[in-house]
Amino acid sequence: MGYRRFGLRSDHRKAMLRNTVTSLLDAEKITITETKAKDIRRLADQMITLGKRGDLHSRRQAQAYLMSDDVVYKVFTKLADRYSDRSGGYTRIIKTGFRKGDGAPMVIIELVD
Repeated sequence: MGYRRFGLRSDHRKAMLRNTVTSLLDAEKITITETKAKDIRRLADQMITLGKRGDLHSRRQAQAYLMSDDVVYKVFTKLADRYSDRSGGYTRIIKTGFRKGDGAPMVIIELVD
């Protein structure tokens, strides 16, 4: 299998990933479970790569995926400039411990400076 299901239906899983990637690119740092962070890292890197490409087709692809036009603007201006000389690895995952309720491993995923 090429992806994690998270025990969700496909439409719910896709919406959860889209919302979380949008939140990460907006806030640049979020706390989430480790398995979700590993999936989100791949998608966030793809969005930043679209921003670095900078053409109209890339912008429309990003607008189709991200949930906010303000975040799309941020990706194509601020983040694309910040990572113009970097060829990948735009995110960092830092382990923070375990969640109190169910013991799930929690991490902080953030954009690299």
